[in-house]
Amino acid sequence: MFCNFCGKQIPDDAQLCSYCGKRVAGAAATRRRLMRVREGRKIAGVCQGVADYFDVDVTLVRILWVVVAFCGFLGVIAYIVAWIVMPEAPLALNSAPAAEPNRAA
Repeated sequence: MFCNFCGKQIPDDAQLCSYCGKRVAGAAATRRRLMRVREGRKIAGVCQGVADYFDVDVTLVRILWVVVAFCGFLGVIAYIVAWIVMPEAPLALNSAPAAEPNRAA
């Protein structure tokens, strides 16, 4: 199988290209939903969620959003709407270590 982005040959069962890091065609069904993330967010996680969804760098999305916000206030309104409309990602459950038995001293 070949990567759709860089054209390098990759294993048939690969989810990501080992050369460019992009998701390959076989992993399209595992694409994440558009959600506000809980880790790595600055205000509400909207830019990080959009960056994860479109598989681009979050800094690029943040810069683009600020530019749109300064060019007519539409970016601020869109951010607030996205904050309200986009669901928040579920909490990741960590396995807690087993509790130590009580010791009588």
